[in-house]
Amino acid sequence: MPNSPEPDDVGAADIPPLDPQLVVLVGATGDLSRRKLLPGLLHLMRSGLLPECRIVGVALEEMDDAEFRALVRGACDEFARSPVSPLEWSALADRLTYASLANGSSDLVARVAEAEAALGGQPERLHYLSIPPAAAPSVVRRLGDTGLSDRSRVIMEKPFGTDLESAQALNALVGTVFDDTQIFRIDHFLGKEAAQNILAFRFANGLFEPIWNRQHIDHIQIDVAESLSIEGRGAFYEGTGAFRDMVVTHLFHVLAFIAMEPPTALTPEAIGEEKNKVFRSMRPLEVSNVVRGQYAGYRDDPTTADDSDTETLVALRCEIDNWRWAGVPFYLRTGKAMATGARIISVAFKEPPRSMFPDGSGLDSAGANHLTFDLAEASRLSLSFYGKRPGPGMKLTKQSMQFSISEDAAHGDVLEAYERLIYDAMSGDRTLFTSATAVERLWEVSAPLLDDPPDLLSYPVDSWGPDAVHDLIAPRRWRQPFDRQWRGPH
Repeated sequence: MPNSPEPDDVGAADIPPLDPQLVVLVGATGDLSRRKLLPGLLHLMRSGLLPECRIVGVALEEMDDAEFRALVRGACDEFARSPVSPLEWSALADRLTYASLANGSSDLVARVAEAEAALGGQPERLHYLSIPPAAAPSVVRRLGDTGLSDRSRVIMEKPFGTDLESAQALNALVGTVFDDTQIFRIDHFLGKEAAQNILAFRFANGLFEPIWNRQHIDHIQIDVAESLSIEGRGAFYEGTGAFRDMVVTHLFHVLAFIAMEPPTALTPEAIGEEKNKVFRSMRPLEVSNVVRGQYAGYRDDPTTADDSDTETLVALRCEIDNWRWAGVPFYLRTGKAMATGARIISVAFKEPPRSMFPDGSGLDSAGANHLTFDLAEASRLSLSFYGKRPGPGMKLTKQSMQFSISEDAAHGDVLEAYERLIYDAMSGDRTLFTSATAVERLWEVSAPLLDDPPDLLSYPVDSWGPDAVHDLIAPRRWRQPFDRQWRGPH
C-alpha cells in the first residue's frame, strides 16, 4: 500500500492513534454517503486521524471494486473540501472494496474476511448504516446472523423509528444483536463545532450561567431554515416529513444542550443523564401550538404523492416544566424552500423592569437583547445590546459583540460533523450520540402531534412560511432573517 499523505495541521500528532478498523459502509452508493461520508473519510485520512483501515462499501447494486472506486472518486471530486491529489487518492483507493447484498450476505462476509486478513489480527469493526429506518432491521439481523456484529460498533442513522412504537421495536431488535455500548444513534447536529461550543460557552464561563434561567430569559428560538426543496427525494421524504426528519432527531437535541443542567463531568453518562432530565421535563406537545406547512409545488415533484399530506415546514412551541425553565417558551421552526438557508439559536433576554430613558431615545427600536448562536459551519455567536450613539443627547442604538471560529488560530482543526462523529465512534466515545431512553421519550412527547396533526397550510417558495407561523410566536417575532449582519473575519 502506498504511504498516506502527510496529515493536515489538525492536531493529529497530539491524539493517540486508534486501533486498526474495518469500516462497513452500508448504503455506500446513496446520497448521504456520496455527499458526506466518503469525503469525510478522505478528510480524516488527510488529517492523520483515520487509523489503519479497510473500507467495505455495501449496497444492493452489483458492481466490482473498480466501479466502486470510480464512484468514490467522483464523490470526493465533487464534495471534498479541496482537490484530491494523486497521492491522496492512491492511499484511499487502496483501502476500498465493495460487496453487494443483491444475492444475500455471502459476498459481504467474503469481502470482510479479505479486508481483515489484509489488516491482520482482529481489527475493530465499525458498521455505518446509511439506510432508511425501514431497511435497518433486516441489515441488523444480517450482521447478527453472519457474526459480523462481534467486536463491532454500529452507527444508526436518523430518524430512529417513526413513532414511539416503532422506536421501541427497533431498540428491542438492535438490542438482541448489539449491547448498548456498541450502538451509536447519530445526530449530526451534535457533531457540529457550534453545537459543542454551547457546552463550552455555558459551563466554562461564570458570566452567563447565573442568568441562564426563567428570571432573565424571555424565550428561546431554534430556527433551521433551508432554501433547498426536496429535489427528487420524495421517496424518502414522503414517509418522514419535516417533523420526523428534523425536529425529533435534531432540534430537540440541540434544545437539550441549551436547557440542560451542568453535568458532573464531560462524559457520555453525565451529559446523557442531564439531557434525559430535560426530555423528562418536556411537556407533551399541544397540537394547538404546532403549525404544519407544505411549500407550493411540492406535489408536482414526480417522487411525491399527488395528494400528499407530508409537511415540509413545522413550527411549534414547547415547554420544559422544571424550576429553571418553567414559563419560558421554546419556539422551534424548520422548513424547506424557505427564503434563505440559515441555522440559528436565539436566546432573548428579558427587558429591564423600568426605563429611565425618554420616548424617542431608541430603546424600543430593536427589541430585546439577544444571544445568537449560528449553527452553520462558520460557528459564530453574537451578543446584542443597547449602547449610546455618539453625539449630543442620549440616543440609543443596538450594538453587538461577535465571535467567529475563523478568528481562532486553530480554526483549521475543525472536523465536519459527520467526520467528528465517525471518529468518535471509532474511539468508542458516545458523548455526542443519543441513548435509547432519549429516543423513546422524544417520540412519547411527540405522540399528540403524530396522532392528530393539524391541517396542512400552503406557503410560497422563498418565503418564511404561512402566516400562522408568525401568529404562533406573536407578539414576539422570529429572528429569521437574522437582523444583524454577521461580520467577516478581520
